[in-house]
Amino acid sequence: MVVGEFKPGLEGVPATLSSISYVDGQKGVLEYRGISIEELALKSSFVETAYLLIWGVLPTKEELEAFEHEIRYHRRIKYRIRDMMKCFPERGHPMDALQASAAALGLFYSRRALANPAYIREAVVRLLAKIPTMVAAFQQMRRGNDALLPRDDLNYSANFLYMLNEREPDPLLAKIFDACLTLHAEHTINASTFSAMVTASTLTDPYGVIASAVGTLAGPLHGGANEEVIDMLHQIGSVENVRPYVEKCIQNKEKIMGFGHRVYKVKDPRATILQGLAEQLFENFGHDDYYDIAILLEEVVEEKMGHKGIYANVDFYSGLVYRKMGIPIDLFTPVFAIARVAGWLAHWKEQLEANRIYRPTQIYTGTHGAPYIAIGERLPDVSIAIDRDR
Repeated sequence: MVVGEFKPGLEGVPATLSSISYVDGQKGVLEYRGISIEELALKSSFVETAYLLIWGVLPTKEELEAFEHEIRYHRRIKYRIRDMMKCFPERGHPMDALQASAAALGLFYSRRALANPAYIREAVVRLLAKIPTMVAAFQQMRRGNDALLPRDDLNYSANFLYMLNEREPDPLLAKIFDACLTLHAEHTINASTFSAMVTASTLTDPYGVIASAVGTLAGPLHGGANEEVIDMLHQIGSVENVRPYVEKCIQNKEKIMGFGHRVYKVKDPRATILQGLAEQLFENFGHDDYYDIAILLEEVVEEKMGHKGIYANVDFYSGLVYRKMGIPIDLFTPVFAIARVAGWLAHWKEQLEANRIYRPTQIYTGTHGAPYIAIGERLPDVSIAIDRDR
């Protein structure tokens, strides 16, 4: 292999054959199992969409009711996991808490019976059911409160918002949040999904698979962009400052958060849907001045950089929606994870159907034939800084 074949980050290198989701970045198309994201966001629910992604078909009424019932039944988490979470530092990031908690599920439920369809279904149900409970529980615990028990009378999204905020949400609010989960449920082979697939290829348990994906999503180059969008809107401060801010960023070659995508060269279809959801929120629950800044910011960026294929992505409006719902900024990425568990599980299941362990190669750039130097003859490496503060 010659160096010219090396592609940093494996950019554009196909890693698998998949029938789960499809993206056309030139036309702004996103499909789950062939169904457009616009149709699913309007007509489906997150639980139904998760079923579609994982099992490959839309469920019948009876199948969906059974699936929803199983998820409601398994929402609670073991008291020992709750006790473990109480020991987490209050200032710890919720994504770190979620990764540790997801991994801990394997201590209770892992049998690695990956050839058993019943075990696979149980794992799917438990992870979809318990991940939201863990996110809400950590939020309550870092406030010094006990975690709220899930309510079986509430649907998936309404129950999460209840556990998070200690009050039953408005039905429209829960419906909008459910649509947000649907929009974030899957998006082909991104970094966290690839991480899940690599881990799955070793035939470890699904709880370890999801924990590895959560750890990957926690990185600032993958998750967290919607947090930075809110920080940016706060920094801009007013609509009068929008154009000078964009011009300064362009002049200094600084990234404008919430714009541009590795795949989409037009406006992200999820951003279009989220913008509509944001407008519903503000109409029914009060205006947000940040939205005025965001609308003008999108116009100016499109004017200045649209010819380069730089448009609003999914993160641009999702943070505004979550902020209006009262979700803390550092929970934006854990909410992303709640949704993306569906996609990760779909790829885990697909990986098992024709598994081959991932074993990429490398291009060696080091030396050969280097001598072993006796310890008394070695010079210190000044490039290594050692913290000697005790």
